[in-house]
Amino acid sequence: MAEVIWQGIAGPGRRGSGYRVSGHHVITSAHVVEGPTSALRVRFEADRPAEWATGARVLLSSEEADLALLELVDMPPASQAVLAHPRFAGVPDVDATLRVSAVGFPLFKMRRATARRGLAEPEVPTRYRDSCHVDGTVSVLSNRREGTLEVGVSSPADEVEPHRSPWEGMSGAVVWHGDAIIGVMARHHRADGLNRLAAVRVSRWYEVLREEELETMRRHAGLPQSLPGAGEPSTFVLPPRLLSHLSPAELWQLTDAIVTLRVMRRPDGLDSVLEDSDPLLAVQRPRDSRLRSEVHGLLLTCRRYPGTFGTLVHALRNWEQGSEEVRQVEYVVERLALKYA
Repeated sequence: MAEVIWQGIAGPGRRGSGYRVSGHHVITSAHVVEGPTSALRVRFEADRPAEWATGARVLLSSEEADLALLELVDMPPASQAVLAHPRFAGVPDVDATLRVSAVGFPLFKMRRATARRGLAEPEVPTRYRDSCHVDGTVSVLSNRREGTLEVGVSSPADEVEPHRSPWEGMSGAVVWHGDAIIGVMARHHRADGLNRLAAVRVSRWYEVLREEELETMRRHAGLPQSLPGAGEPSTFVLPPRLLSHLSPAELWQLTDAIVTLRVMRRPDGLDSVLEDSDPLLAVQRPRDSRLRSEVHGLLLTCRRYPGTFGTLVHALRNWEQGSEEVRQVEYVVERLALKYA
């Protein structure tokens, strides 16, 4: 999560939200950073032990897509890291309602507190915006002409400031469905009520961004060449020796993701999966009355025989048919693979 702080050359500043999509890049809404600026800052973990902030410059800005890609500059050394890109997806054009979530810094989360700058100095009043984590729904067939997602959320009190939306500052927050980003918060139409926000669909980017802008998003944000649906299984290709790099904790993390699969809850679930996997796994599999230990032992077996883990994941995908649980397994595997790439 990122807090985007824009300061104009003259007049008041502007706040928005964003998300760090790589070690040096953040996406937000274009209108958050439009216009001449004297300073553009991005802040993370405000007023928390891990707080850090850095300058930024606009690498890409599209008014039609209401999308901006910021490049972080002058980053503190401790904050420089190679981060995996998030997954992007579209939504099906069908009569469906999706569960979504987003985190941003809206106006109604303004707080007042006191702070002490030094032990010998008196406390001074201060104001800050706290984070707002919303869980909501997207009604897929709403706002199709505008190219946005209608995000249904809980209503805040409309008593923040006259003529200002309480949701001001939420723009730029990414909208998640499962492990995929499907949109970016863009505006609050007051006529829709306080419990409706509009987020630009990721699929809209492919319609309005120029090819060079799409290429910039692919290179720095991980935008795929073509957009998969939010319910489609990942097409990520597994490195053949991934398991050999994993720490014990990471191997258990992968184990726990696999254990949640629906096929694993069947009495003969693991046997069925192994029938569709490399025959070597069925022969070498460990036996344990506890499913978690048995799956963990199976992964240790895959570690000894390169290539068998790929056939195991392929079998799990076939049995799960794009379930939410198998997407979580793919998410864990992809992040671990990128970590050790």
